[in-house]
Amino acid sequence: MKKTRDYGTAWRILRIESITDQIFIKAQRIRTLEEKKISKVDEDITSEYMGIVNYCIIAMMQLDSSPDTPHELSVEHVSVMFDEKAHETKELMFAKNHDYGEAWRDMRISSITDLILMKILRVKQIEDNKGQTLASEGVKANYQDMLNYAVFALIKLSPPTP
Repeated sequence: MKKTRDYGTAWRILRIESITDQIFIKAQRIRTLEEKKISKVDEDITSEYMGIVNYCIIAMMQLDSSPDTPHELSVEHVSVMFDEKAHETKELMFAKNHDYGEAWRDMRISSITDLILMKILRVKQIEDNKGQTLASEGVKANYQDMLNYAVFALIKLSPPTP
């Protein structure tokens, strides 16, 4: 919301494919930093995972916006939309977390990064196919999965609480 106050809703100009590419850039940088262990830009992996969370929510907001939706939206309106998407995705996370037995807790962060990159490639393929799928979930489900993977990584990167 701070960036919305600073920049307005400039992200509204982005096509959904461009948002997918922004997520790709963030995930690819994480993978590069994981492999090279050296960063030449003063942004850590945590901030990149946060960017993935935010861009996934932006993507879902864009998916729900019609061509008639104005480019400039009020901070209040964006806040409501953002919270709706975050809440909906959090509920999905709790359901999947239950069914998968919190498997993410035993995963390597690098595997989480790879799963996000795989989901991005899936989304790109669906986008290239004009949204048509035969047996798979659509792009929204993939954005939700990427968001939740990024949250898991952020939890794993957080210092333990006493």
